[in-house]
Amino acid sequence: MSALIAALTTRHGLPVVDAETLDTFLTPAAGEPQHALLFFTGDPDQRSDSGDVAVVLPELLAAFPGRYRAAVVARPAEAALKARCRVEVLPSLVVLRGASVLDVLPRIRDWSDYLDRLAAALRPDAPDYVAPSRIEITANARRADA
Repeated sequence: MSALIAALTTRHGLPVVDAETLDTFLTPAAGEPQHALLFFTGDPDQRSDSGDVAVVLPELLAAFPGRYRAAVVARPAEAALKARCRVEVLPSLVVLRGASVLDVLPRIRDWSDYLDRLAAALRPDAPDYVAPSRIEITANARRADA
């Protein structure tokens, strides 16, 4: 774990969740916000933007005071939780209300994109997240004009 990611738990007090503790975390205690952010870090040695997201996460919580709770997903649990949280790219922040995934923000983003998307997820009528469609591009080895 990188020092920046470790600081999320040691300095900022974010819990680490895994498959056994995720549902408990997603159920807010009295007075806690309904909305949560999960940080899927990926391997920080292979994904340099994991550290960037780790720096941004506390700033996002400060930009939305009292509106979001956050946790770091334990690295060994990421593979098991990716499908449930609709994560395809690491690192990613997952926005949830209860167990409902409202948005997935892969990699590092522009600050305004974070603010817009997190504000949209707070709307009472925010829809569940639908992953973008994939377009497959293939190349044909034979060309008609050859």
